[in-house]
Amino acid sequence: MIRRQPAVYILASKRNGTLYIGVTSDLLKRCWEHKNNLVDGFTKQYGVHQLAYFELHRHITEAITREKQLKKWNRAWKLKLIEKHNPDWKDLWQEIASMNNERIVRYVTPECICRGSSPEFSGFPRKTCGNDKLKHYS
Repeated sequence: MIRRQPAVYILASKRNGTLYIGVTSDLLKRCWEHKNNLVDGFTKQYGVHQLAYFELHRHITEAITREKQLKKWNRAWKLKLIEKHNPDWKDLWQEIASMNNERIVRYVTPECICRGSSPEFSGFPRKTCGNDKLKHYS
């Protein structure tokens, strides 16, 4: 089970598609935010939502240093890194999420985020808010 821990991650729009490199202290939550377009900017604009690669670190300073290093790499090196560890380009977030279902519910419920239904949460009970088109997950 992955707990709150510094991580560097690479998101992709699709296999060999647009890449985004980021750093976070909570990988599960941050990737969920990207997937649900709660993060304005590059990933939202270009539809970069699949977790293709990640590394966990002991300290946030190590993760930040590694993020800066990866951002300086050329595209071919980044693709080779992903291919080495995730040759099928599976969305690793789904694997992490399946180990952390309780945490996912915690992220969504307290803030009561109204962002519409999401296939990642199809098994969770829903509460309708005042707007019929929007759902809350409980």
